[in-house]
Amino acid sequence: EPEPEPEPESESEPESDADTGRAIRSPARLGDCVARTNRGSLGCRAMSGTSKAEADPIGYDGGLTCSMHVTGLDRAIAWHRDVLGFRLRYRLDEMGWCELATPVHGVSVGLSRQPHVAPEGGATLVFGVRDIEVARRNLEARGVDFDGPTSTIEGMVRLATFRDPDGNILMLYQDLGGLPG
Repeated sequence: EPEPEPEPESESEPESDADTGRAIRSPARLGDCVARTNRGSLGCRAMSGTSKAEADPIGYDGGLTCSMHVTGLDRAIAWHRDVLGFRLRYRLDEMGWCELATPVHGVSVGLSRQPHVAPEGGATLVFGVRDIEVARRNLEARGVDFDGPTSTIEGMVRLATFRDPDGNILMLYQDLGGLPG
């Protein structure tokens, strides 16, 4: 059994996650990318003939925060909460930043308030669902308009694309058993 890797040293002071009581490290810069160091170790499948360190030289910890730009935090938080079922973890109004917990283990969404958001949005978040038609009907009942019909790559995946109120592209996927890895 491999030994746990030591937590990377950080210049920032630990904060407390009000929901779990665990210490979290504040990111040095908020906006484009947020690194979290409190998620535990990411299980890495070492390729034949390679060590865990070679297979994961960066030392991923299993956490992922996807950052998106929004024009207003109140509206964006409400939409992500009411439509997608996310939960507010914390909010830093002085920085124009908040982070939302998603139902996907280890994945959070960070929202960065900006005066203008490009109409085509930024990052594309793609969420796996068990049944894409059920998920789609649920979101449509909440006022979400999809960018066309659900597409299917036979034997691989089904995909449906929609946007949040700021134009950020979001997608759903249903694995049909043929995705690599």
